[in-house]
Amino acid sequence: MSWSNWAGNQRTTPVRTVLARSAAEVAAAVVRAADEGHRVSALGSGHSFSGIGVPDGVAVRPPSGPGIVVEGDLAHVPAGMTLRTLNDLLWEHGRALPNLGDIDAQTVSGALATGTHGTGAGYRGIAAQVRGFEIVLADGSVVRADGDLLRLGRIGLGALGVVTSVTLETVPAFALRARERLVPLEQALELATLDADHAEFYWFPHTEHAVLKSHTRTASWSHNVDIGARKRRYGSLMRDEVLGNGGFALVCALGDRVPALVPRLNRVSSRLMPAGEYTDRSYRVFCSPRRVRFVEMEYAVPLSALGAAFAGLRSAAERYARAVTVPVEVRLTAADDVPLSMAYGRESAYLAVHVHAGQPYEAYFAAVEQVMTGLDGRPHWGKVHTRTAADLRTVHPCLDEFRALQQRLDPGGLFHNPHRERVLG
Repeated sequence: MSWSNWAGNQRTTPVRTVLARSAAEVAAAVVRAADEGHRVSALGSGHSFSGIGVPDGVAVRPPSGPGIVVEGDLAHVPAGMTLRTLNDLLWEHGRALPNLGDIDAQTVSGALATGTHGTGAGYRGIAAQVRGFEIVLADGSVVRADGDLLRLGRIGLGALGVVTSVTLETVPAFALRARERLVPLEQALELATLDADHAEFYWFPHTEHAVLKSHTRTASWSHNVDIGARKRRYGSLMRDEVLGNGGFALVCALGDRVPALVPRLNRVSSRLMPAGEYTDRSYRVFCSPRRVRFVEMEYAVPLSALGAAFAGLRSAAERYARAVTVPVEVRLTAADDVPLSMAYGRESAYLAVHVHAGQPYEAYFAAVEQVMTGLDGRPHWGKVHTRTAADLRTVHPCLDEFRALQQRLDPGGLFHNPHRERVLG
């Protein structure tokens, strides 16, 4: 059966796909593949735009059930469970993840393997919450990670084995008070000074304004707030599905057909995007549905370089993104201690560029990548980039240490695919 990612820019046909229900079934699939001379890749939700998730040989889908176990602030989670399911289950236990990205379709292990991060100057990415994981290694053994494997493998790129379960540190469930508004671009670039826990902005190329989203955490959650949130979600459904997805799909299609209209279409889109003010469960504010398909590249630069990075990106967009209707997204996070994280050891700003699926993106992305590389940028592992192990070493100080661990655990390259070979050497 053929496989493609969500965006449609990565396609292959695995030798077979194994839907594993337990770590033992994963181990059996790994041993069989090795005996037959096939490589193995863990299968996620296909939301990576790079080739990191492309199965090269046997595809193994890790266990996704039967549920989660919560012990105090720790949650033991099946690796193949989606973030969407996990968020709902955590809420039932009065718990939540402290930070999330803007979609929830990824599997837990897929989000961790690629470094999914979210936004918030005082908060870190999801991998920073990992307190343990179970993994099937190349010899078929099932081990509980500790020492270097735990430290280095929190963002593992799928190169160390097939993760079967994860232990995450959680926080008490909380709500977010969201405020979304159209502001001058110069104001949006002051993200780091905003009095909000989580902030980001969207900029449509060829416009002078941005949609600024600022989210403030509230400790309490009452039944009355939940009722109000349900009423708000009815309005949100109209905005997200009719305007945000259905209407945006029409805008993208029109822009594809008549590129000269794109600057005007982008001005209209930026005015329609803000949702005003509302309060809801944290994960419902963090995450939004994405039904208009696109291809994405994202880089993290030191927070101090945000101004220069955006100026260079804007210049590249003026030259190469004349027909691009999908906005640029800008976020930030605190530094963390996860070796292959985009934010390892430094406060970071993230700049993500997108192109409607099916449209050319190579020149635009190449120009943006040149800017980010010049500012010590680190590419998102799950998004389009052209970097190789040779130059990734200059921005990821732990890459050689990770590679040494990978070679020790998997000397035959059972968990390699062409993309992982390129980024690890």
